[in-house]
Amino acid sequence: MPPIVSVVARSNTGKTTLLEGLLPALKAAGLRVAVVKHHHHTSSFDTPGKDTFRLAEAGADLVVGVSPVQVATFSRETGSDDLDSVIARHCAGYDLVITEGYKRGDYPKIEVHRAARSTELLCDFGEMLALVTDTGWDTDVPQFSLDDIDGLAGFLAAWLDND
Repeated sequence: MPPIVSVVARSNTGKTTLLEGLLPALKAAGLRVAVVKHHHHTSSFDTPGKDTFRLAEAGADLVVGVSPVQVATFSRETGSDDLDSVIARHCAGYDLVITEGYKRGDYPKIEVHRAARSTELLCDFGEMLALVTDTGWDTDVPQFSLDDIDGLAGFLAAWLDND
């Protein structure tokens, strides 16, 4: 399995915004990166009424949508709580897998923290690989400002080299 890092934070703190900046920086470093986004709801990712949704609803176990710019797969699976299994099936061959939203998982975490959202952290320092924050914390965990995308990308690249 590829190395896995979880980006965690309270809702509306900026996980996706951070990843929107981080992914291009990791790609520029030559890394192949997969992202696994946790979806809390039992609703489908696919849009109701669209053909791929209708075909899945009709009973297809796997629907693959193909366009000139992307390929999307939708599969009906049980056991989606087994993140290791999902990653093993879908993310082999990548240099790094970033999960978003798996706050209680066992993988090293990059916590995104904004003082305006909370005065407390979600994770213990022992769980953290890094902390991205708009304030300082008294810890040996590497800390990055919210806009230090290049610093965080360099840190992750070095972590992968040592892994």
